[in-house]
Amino acid sequence: MRRTLDIVDTRPPDLDDKPREECGVVAITGVEGAAELAFLGLYALQHRGQEAGGMVAVDDDGVARVHKGLGLVADVFDAESLKRLEGSTALGHVRYSTAGGGGARNAQPIVVRYAEGDLAVAHNGNLTNAHDLRNWLVREGSIFQGTNDSEVVVHLVARSRHETVDLQIDDALTHLEGAFSMVISVGQTLYAVRDRRGFRPLVLGRVEGGHVVASETCALDILGAEYIRDIEPGEVLKIEGDKVENLRPLPPAKKASPCIFELVYFARPDSRLWGVSVDRARRAFGRQLAREHHVEADCVIAVPDSANSAALGYAEESGIPYELGLLRNHYVGRTFIKPSQADRDFGARIKYNPVREVMEGQRVVVVDDSLVRGTTSRSLVKFMKEAGAKEVHFRIASPPVKSPCFYGIDMPSRSELIGSTRSVEEIAEELGVDSLGYLSLEGMQGAVEDAGPFCNACFSGDYPAPLIDVEKGYVPGNVGPSC
Repeated sequence: MRRTLDIVDTRPPDLDDKPREECGVVAITGVEGAAELAFLGLYALQHRGQEAGGMVAVDDDGVARVHKGLGLVADVFDAESLKRLEGSTALGHVRYSTAGGGGARNAQPIVVRYAEGDLAVAHNGNLTNAHDLRNWLVREGSIFQGTNDSEVVVHLVARSRHETVDLQIDDALTHLEGAFSMVISVGQTLYAVRDRRGFRPLVLGRVEGGHVVASETCALDILGAEYIRDIEPGEVLKIEGDKVENLRPLPPAKKASPCIFELVYFARPDSRLWGVSVDRARRAFGRQLAREHHVEADCVIAVPDSANSAALGYAEESGIPYELGLLRNHYVGRTFIKPSQADRDFGARIKYNPVREVMEGQRVVVVDDSLVRGTTSRSLVKFMKEAGAKEVHFRIASPPVKSPCFYGIDMPSRSELIGSTRSVEEIAEELGVDSLGYLSLEGMQGAVEDAGPFCNACFSGDYPAPLIDVEKGYVPGNVGPSC
């Protein structure tokens, strides 16, 4: 019988049972050939968004040139496109769509020409009042090209009646609610801002003759830039070459609320966020998980790569040897050819494969960073049992994910979250594991208490910033009474 082949998309939820970050940003100013440095910075931030990439460079005359497209950084840019991006100021962006949907028209940075010159914006996070602001701006005569929330910022700056650019940006920021770590350029002047609760990370670094702003310190490392400090919640910086000026900050929140999921999953383990090593934070999660959910076993393995550090922490605390029991295929592209007769586990099978010699006849502790839908985890348990594992004990280095996020993480609705709709016992039965243990909320927060407090809305349902668009019915809420 002839077998047919289907070309399919590898994007979630088919292949990866993980939430997705919206984007990463990098900005360079005061350095000739800034676009080349921004390109390297985007490479380091590729994990924060794989759907689209873009960059704008501003030359000595204040003229902005933009290049962006769909795909990975290496797909979007080449030597010729970088050569055309002349200037000593550049903004770069990698995107995975949460608000506004995908497509080239929503790739960033957003660039417009207005009364004060060429204006560019790149944004990480989600505005929780973007639809409300958009409807108001449309009634006032604004015309939008895309559907992402970042375009709202451009219109707010451009329509401001204040006389200076500093005041126009200040005016625009006062209207925003929710999560935004943002870089803005007007001419060669760079502005960097973080929302008053500090949901998403943003760091400031120094290179010879200028400065770097980026979502994570790993972007500074690839540039050989000196880390100066984290940009504080509500802080607004104006950067011109080697000069950094503090503008009027945003009104302070009752408490900062950086996203703890950055430490659980999103950030690269070689980054430092809010004074904390991501690798060491994940090891601390793993050690606490071992204290809370010890089990007699022969080896500890990680679901690679995001759970590697947590699994090492679990092994260190429990005294159970750490083994490389699951291998991940890092070369799965955005599309592949799928046999029509492929089994229902095909998506996970092309991405992960167990090492039979590690599994066979062994009692295995499998550590993962989080459990969202559970679809991939079910397949992994099946693979390990097929490879001869005697027992499979699943350990999750974070609490059950019970609520969707509205601050820049693409998560399923509440009804799709396995931790929201089932008990731990029911989940264990559905996954087919011998036991299941989650890190407690108190244990997770205690492991990194020196860097807190954190936003833990996806675990607790406690949303620190108002969900204006949800409350007005502009976007699906599904948050329940805890909102």
